[in-house]
Amino acid sequence: MIAEVESAAVVGMDCYKVQVEVDIAQGLPAFNIVGLPDTAIQESKERIRSGTGNSEYEFPLKRITVNLAPADIRKEGPSFDLPIAVGILIATEKLRTNVDEYLIIGELSLTGEVRKVKGVLPLTIYAKAAKKKGIIVPYENANEASLVEEIEVIPVRNLRETIDFLSGSIDISPIEGSLNQIIEEESWDEVDFYDVKAQYHVKRALEVASAGSHNVLMVGPPGSGKTMLARRVSSILPEMEMEEILEVTKIYSIAGMLSKEVSLVATRPFRSPHHTISCAGLVGGGQNPRPGEVSLSHHGILFLDEFPEFQKSALQVLRQPLEDGCVTISRALMSLTYPANFTLIAAMNPCPCGYLGDKVKECHCTPNKVQQYRSKISGPLMDRIDIHVEVPRLSRGDLLSAEKGESSETIRERVQKARNLQRRRFNGGKIKCNARMGPRQVKEFCKLDSMAYDFLEQAIDKLGLSARSYDRILKVSRTIADLRASEMIEMTDLAEAVQYRSMDRDLIY
Repeated sequence: MIAEVESAAVVGMDCYKVQVEVDIAQGLPAFNIVGLPDTAIQESKERIRSGTGNSEYEFPLKRITVNLAPADIRKEGPSFDLPIAVGILIATEKLRTNVDEYLIIGELSLTGEVRKVKGVLPLTIYAKAAKKKGIIVPYENANEASLVEEIEVIPVRNLRETIDFLSGSIDISPIEGSLNQIIEEESWDEVDFYDVKAQYHVKRALEVASAGSHNVLMVGPPGSGKTMLARRVSSILPEMEMEEILEVTKIYSIAGMLSKEVSLVATRPFRSPHHTISCAGLVGGGQNPRPGEVSLSHHGILFLDEFPEFQKSALQVLRQPLEDGCVTISRALMSLTYPANFTLIAAMNPCPCGYLGDKVKECHCTPNKVQQYRSKISGPLMDRIDIHVEVPRLSRGDLLSAEKGESSETIRERVQKARNLQRRRFNGGKIKCNARMGPRQVKEFCKLDSMAYDFLEQAIDKLGLSARSYDRILKVSRTIADLRASEMIEMTDLAEAVQYRSMDRDLIY
């Protein structure tokens, strides 16, 4: 007898239907799975055999053939264990019911327990789009799946419970998640800018960066507060919209980084990988491509501390996502695109020892060593960083001062107003912030008066700015004017933007 059970799989950010076909025929006992399964699926034969037996069902000693259609796309992961087991029980007439209304996913243990799998959120979205009545998922994935409305989410703990539900012996209430309640519970920040003493010009630069989603490079000696400042930037970014929340959560679901307790990413991501990370770890990839740190930072912050210490090849692969807001991973059989619309915040020392220009400790680096250290960051990559800001050592008075700075909430209000102004300017199109403006938008919205134009000409000549750096200065000027709620870019806005190109001046403290 032949049985068919519907499941689905994730490729990149998209899903496709996988028809699990089970044929049980007379002959020598055998269990074969075809349809380009990976090792995890091939090993599912032993999990299904043991899980079925330990769930008090008789495993057929016949010739079993399982086909995962379409047969020309490689399947991976253990999420097909449960639909294959259900298909076998239907084919042996242990289960007599129509399962076409449900999409079934789940991994089986040897005892018949159903374990958590990756990518449940995009699979549930696909099930809804496919007009399914519901989706049967592992109990630990239930909260994640319940984020999708207007579809029944049936959580199951084991194979026996799954079969009893499908046969109508028991009733399992669908899980209904309160999306707004989950967002309220998850939307809070542990850090705040009022903890940061002094460094007013750095906080101003980070406010400008947050208002326009501009990339930032902070340069300063060890202990000056670069990491502390970077970790607080996410607390002043605008709150995530529902579309952004679901998009980021979908990425984390595919990467298998959602837990039963945290089923929703409601705050902007902050990712800080170690400088030993590989190219695949940073932008994604591997034999079975997975999202990298740039995609896990989508709509959030990617913080790269000790910037020149990263592999040069890893830094170079940042150029495409910084420019396009996405990353494309090409393989022989497929090409996958993951979203990567993030704000880069990088931090580095001014020299190998870290004390070039420091007022307390003396630097012992030769000019040649300093040049070699900074040359690890290529010119094309530096061009893509809008704001370069110096972070000097705090004075004794600043360290001992009890004065608190502005809170993140106060700064966020100004950032939010500037973002709202940008959204109205771009009429709700694909461009939502100044950093993403193209040449046409720069020409239309970054007009200068004659004095500002003359000033910018002199800056180009003295700093030797590239065409890309010129555009970056105009974009940052536009953001500074937005923080003043002004439609006109004035000379002061342009001068401040030029000051944020310190690395173009061969910075010496």
